[in-house]
Amino acid sequence: MIVREEFDDWAASGRDRGMEERHWHTAKHALARMPVEPGDTVLDLGCGSGYAGRALRDTSDAGRVYGLDGSPEMVHNAAGYTDDESVGYVVGDFDTLPYTDNSIDHCWSMEAFYYASDPMETLREIARVLRPGGTFYCAVNYYEENVHSHEWDEFISVGMTRWNRSQYRDAFREAGLYVAEQDNVPDYEITIPDETEFPLEEWDTRDAMIERYREFGTLLTVGVAP
Repeated sequence: MIVREEFDDWAASGRDRGMEERHWHTAKHALARMPVEPGDTVLDLGCGSGYAGRALRDTSDAGRVYGLDGSPEMVHNAAGYTDDESVGYVVGDFDTLPYTDNSIDHCWSMEAFYYASDPMETLREIARVLRPGGTFYCAVNYYEENVHSHEWDEFISVGMTRWNRSQYRDAFREAGLYVAEQDNVPDYEITIPDETEFPLEEWDTRDAMIERYREFGTLLTVGVAP
């Protein structure tokens, strides 16, 4: 199954809103770090329901926000969640971004980058469209150090790239982006039950659940265009 088909199914079943709810736990903290100024142009790569772009419009007065997703159904749903004329959505591929050189101030991607068919080409495309000093905030939960994410690829029918922290930094630099920071953003909103309630259906021990949400959380890598 290709990415488009997989996520069309997700959108049709309402899982886009479910992803938004879960991702928001850490996404809101990462989004708050983005140096978006009033009027800036923002690209939300793998936008899903489009929540990130709408949040940046509301909190940072971003100018034009583009949401790009490989799934027509995701794009259709996202467009239906807003009547803001400064927010637009388009179906597109990560490795051929439909934007001109130096046209984007900031790019955001949450839990989507690892679906790119050619992640290095995607990074080169991001570097191409970013203006000098523009930023790319890449947030992922599926990465090598997060051992609790390794089985996720068994439950999805599309390819996924699992890099470690160092590979993300090296790839950003190879694509021409400076690495400004790399951090783990913990999820403090997931409730972790008392030790007496374990094992749970998904967790054998409380320590493992704490490690997943409080320590690993979301890996955030920030690149800056020269």
